[in-house]
Amino acid sequence: MKCQNCNNTNFYILANDYIKCKKCAKKYSLKKIEKDKQVAISFSQNKNALETSKELQLNYKTVKDRFDIYRKEIAIYLENQYNNSVKDNTEYEEFYYIKEREKKKKKKSLSQAINIMGFYSNEKIYTILMPKIGKRAFDIEDGFIEYLNWHKIHSKNSYQSKLNEFWKFLEENLKKYKGVEEENFFFYLKECEFRFNYSQKEQLVIIENLYKI
Repeated sequence: MKCQNCNNTNFYILANDYIKCKKCAKKYSLKKIEKDKQVAISFSQNKNALETSKELQLNYKTVKDRFDIYRKEIAIYLENQYNNSVKDNTEYEEFYYIKEREKKKKKKSLSQAINIMGFYSNEKIYTILMPKIGKRAFDIEDGFIEYLNWHKIHSKNSYQSKLNEFWKFLEENLKKYKGVEEENFFFYLKECEFRFNYSQKEQLVIIENLYKI
């Protein structure tokens, strides 16, 4: 592990299951480090906070707060990956995410939909949140579909790329949270992007490096 204070990797072994950083003298509990690793493993296995708290016998809020930290760190990591990559944005598609409770309504409103632009580049998916389209409502049998057919932005190759697969993955994964507050949607979107782009093993390595476990 790395010291969260100074990034040093050398430690003294102390009594009572503690270690101390040789550089800055910060102390760590080995039991807590092990718990941190188990929480990171659960996150990489796509388990939710409640499930993880029960399995590891930890306070739910403690696990939820840790998962939220992971999501924020992951979002920054993905943004940096995209900004530092050689971009090939020839495959792109706009997507309207509609919450499950909105889908059940007879009359659906695009003003309630979350607008996302997706890119497939370097064999990875990248997403950007877009502004909402405005305060117009469309009926699913009439204007809603017509609007999408005429106004949705997409490249001619988008249906042949991984983008179509990712939108299905996004909707399926968000179901387990039973509602995501809109102000936090960006972080859950980036979590899905992260899970889609990287294997479970790769996810764990990235999380451990980000959180210095």
